[in-house]
Amino acid sequence: MASTTLPAQQARIPAERIGGLVIPKRGFPIGQIISRILFWILVVFILLYTLFPFYWAIVSSLTLDSQLFNTPASYWPQQIDWSHYQFVLRNNDFIRALQNSLVVSVGTVVIALLFGSFAAYALGRMQFRGRTAILYIVLSMTMFPSVAILGSLFLMIRGDWFLHTPNVYNTRIALVITYLIFTLPFTVWVMTQFFKAMPGELEEAALVDGAGPMRVFWQILLPLALPGLVTTGLLAFIAAWNEFLFALTFTTDNNARTVQVAISQFSGRQQQELPYANRMAASVLVTLPLIALVLIFQRKILAGLTAGAVKG
Repeated sequence: MASTTLPAQQARIPAERIGGLVIPKRGFPIGQIISRILFWILVVFILLYTLFPFYWAIVSSLTLDSQLFNTPASYWPQQIDWSHYQFVLRNNDFIRALQNSLVVSVGTVVIALLFGSFAAYALGRMQFRGRTAILYIVLSMTMFPSVAILGSLFLMIRGDWFLHTPNVYNTRIALVITYLIFTLPFTVWVMTQFFKAMPGELEEAALVDGAGPMRVFWQILLPLALPGLVTTGLLAFIAAWNEFLFALTFTTDNNARTVQVAISQFSGRQQQELPYANRMAASVLVTLPLIALVLIFQRKILAGLTAGAVKG
């Protein structure tokens, strides 16, 4: 049966003869070719759309002030000018704001991961009534726009609400407290999914061996959740690093002002001059640490993004 059907199957396959050998041709339907072309066109468009703003910021930061608004626009500076980077790096207010952003962002991430991992462990591994409702309430906190809670947060920071807390306005502590409003719920929600996806046999075996819940959390589950911690912490760090509205509202001078607000406060050398190139240079310098962090932790990020997708 095989000897009769095989030649018939081969006869239907386009072939060519090379040196006495019959080599079947692989045909590519026209629809498959068109779909591949459209796919790569879409990929190129997305890359250009996402990378061009950063490229234009670099070009603008290296362009002379007198050539910034020339028409037609030049996509590479005729003469590279490093004076804008020198201005930014010699600006004491910018350096101070950079330090404030680093302290506030790191502090926000540490507190969010510390408390968020405890809450996520309880919501993901323990069984109690109202667990799902609490989880969705936590998620709903991230749905409010920042400007909607700005007034109530202002009263809390100034200590004018019903608890009469200390006035921490224009301090780094105020920014850390307000940044936790959107980083802590995000951390709890994401980490809960990681703890849910972990095999229950690990926890059961540790409990049988006499380990308590806290020991199981610290020594068994938390190390397994390291990719999730890195991913969540990095996303929380980026959100805190780029935040502008709260930093502008709850600070008044350079003692606590973050780098995003400091960039917006740049002034030109003359009264009507727009410091466009200086702001672009500062933006490039502020973006470089984020790119470095992503490149350093890219494997942990990929592992963290996929770890909670499949339940062990």
